[in-house]
Amino acid sequence: MAREKELDLVEIVPNVRPPIVKIMDFGKYQYQKAKEAQQQKAKQKKTEIKGLRLGLRTDDHDIEVRRKQAEKFLSQGHKVKLEIRLKGREKAHQPLAIEVLKNFVSSIATPNKVEQEIKRFPGGFNTVIAPN
Repeated sequence: MAREKELDLVEIVPNVRPPIVKIMDFGKYQYQKAKEAQQQKAKQKKTEIKGLRLGLRTDDHDIEVRRKQAEKFLSQGHKVKLEIRLKGREKAHQPLAIEVLKNFVSSIATPNKVEQEIKRFPGGFNTVIAPN
């Protein structure tokens, strides 16, 4: 029947007895599947994780610049990973570093939510915030 219609006999479910087959144009079927996959990929929302690094001794103006960057990233729909690095004797002031991060997150005017709480890592602390 497939040869008479000049189409392909495609095995759909090979594991059952008798196997399930379908008469179709296989090239057209593959093209449609590829087109659907391409449309799905185009509809995906692409978000990046942008990183901002702070320090305990970062000056007020520099923190203001970082805050504006974070607001810009959040308004574009990206997540922001905030990192505070502790060097040398700064490691003795861990509560101060946590306070700096909390103050920075609260100073951001763009609506956001904390996706990952403040977490310790070997060089300091980090947190991830995402747009609402």
